[in-house]
Amino acid sequence: MSNYEYIISSLPYLTPGSRYAEGRDFSSTIEEIRRDLSEKDGALLDFLLDGFDPEKLGEDFYCKALRHRNRFIREYFRFDLNLRNAKVEFLNARLGRAPGEDVVTGDGAGMDFINDRLDIDLKRFSGGEFEENQRLAEILSEEDLLEREKKLDDIVWDKINALTVFNYFDIEAVLGYVAKLHIADRWLVLDEQAGREKFAQLVKEVKGTFKGINKDSI
Repeated sequence: MSNYEYIISSLPYLTPGSRYAEGRDFSSTIEEIRRDLSEKDGALLDFLLDGFDPEKLGEDFYCKALRHRNRFIREYFRFDLNLRNAKVEFLNARLGRAPGEDVVTGDGAGMDFINDRLDIDLKRFSGGEFEENQRLAEILSEEDLLEREKKLDDIVWDKINALTVFNYFDIEAVLGYVAKLHIADRWLVLDEQAGREKFAQLVKEVKGTFKGINKDSI
């Protein structure tokens, strides 16, 4: 059984306003987290990490994600799919391509439900309300490519917060942290200052988990 409170209290391995502690990186931090997870929770971590690999994303992956028993996995990748499809449709319109071209729909993924267009929550495979659609359209209209990327990641960061708002010491809190860490790590390469700011934000949020919470009631 995973000791979530211990894991989360040990999570940052980062210094505010800076980056990883000396000798650490994304992979080593993930392995430190994995060491304290149960086999079942380790499998959830692996699934999330697979979703960060563009080579593994596709209809089959999203079908598995949307049918997953873990709520964070399911909702995070439903959002990720809707975000991806919305960006593709925006580009289709800009480039004069046919609507729906290169959009992931699940048609070819061999889902075996009675109604093969529904996921575990009985929601449409590539649908559900995408509340961020208007915000996304405004961001995609940005001319500054770097600023556009920052704002796109801000949308993802905000979604992770929304998905884990009531999760303090459980596997979903751990998965949310890893998803944010992946964003911050990416920005160390794209824009070091932005990466440092993301790391500082992540450290602040993790520390805030322990403020104002009666742990005995959790």
